[in-house]
Amino acid sequence: MAEDKTDQTAHDKPAGAPAAAVDHEVRVLDTGALKALAHPLRIAIYDILSQFGPQTASSLAVQLGESSGSTSYHLRALARHDLIREVPDRGTARERWWERPIGGVSFANPDAMRTPSGRAATQVVMSEFFERRNRQLRHYLDTDFVVESEPWREAAMISTATARLTATQLRELSERIGALIDETVDHYRNQQGEGVRTVSMRADLFPIDEGDNS
Repeated sequence: MAEDKTDQTAHDKPAGAPAAAVDHEVRVLDTGALKALAHPLRIAIYDILSQFGPQTASSLAVQLGESSGSTSYHLRALARHDLIREVPDRGTARERWWERPIGGVSFANPDAMRTPSGRAATQVVMSEFFERRNRQLRHYLDTDFVVESEPWREAAMISTATARLTATQLRELSERIGALIDETVDHYRNQQGEGVRTVSMRADLFPIDEGDNS
């Protein structure tokens, strides 16, 4: 299972206000969407919209060191496959705002994996996406951790563990952790106010083979 459950929306709520109940059905990206996403800059754009909410071509260009013409082109390519959408009632004809729709997405599509082009697109998407998230974790460990304020440093958790499980037990654990993440995202999705920051939630659960110590 390779999913991104990051949810962002354009609509603000008062600090601490709970989000409305949402459908937790995960969209499995088809081969066309995977191929559209399989570009480093598009993955970067998609991830920024996922984590930090609506952006314009200009704001993305500044963050990514690209021209607004380039980011605008890639935004339109993503929108054609409903990976992102224009924010309603915001912006002008010259300054359009874009957002990622609410809901989880899965990059693992069995049908796509049956073709060489589908496998290649899946590999690019997964490698680039999780490499971006891994760089964020590495940056936190190398830089932010030592300068972070004590309340935030003490509240964060970076933990690893191993256990001997069956496939059924692993699925049960994945579902329990996933449910807790879903509950948290639902409740605090649109929280605004003093002291609120974007928080990355990671759950890496996978089998390893004896001697896999590379």
